[in-house]
Amino acid sequence: MHVLLCDPMLATGGSAILALEVLVDKYKVDPNRIVFANMICAPEGLKALSNSYPQVKVVTACVDERLNDDKYIVPGLGDYGDRFFNT
Repeated sequence: MHVLLCDPMLATGGSAILALEVLVDKYKVDPNRIVFANMICAPEGLKALSNSYPQVKVVTACVDERLNDDKYIVPGLGDYGDRFFNT
């Protein structure tokens, strides 16, 4: 089985790592068969993800500069949830 894990943004990597833990531990998915796809990410999140799951392939459209003090991607695109839900 191959799995495509999608998330619009990768900031700190926390959510992606938790999702990967569920796939690997609960559903016994081989990390070599997982592709994590997103639109925009921060270097800090990429590093955290690769430290936790080096076998997972990552596909992204853009790697931005960094995270700011509030853990938002800079320059980024704002809060995806706020944009998606128009809040």
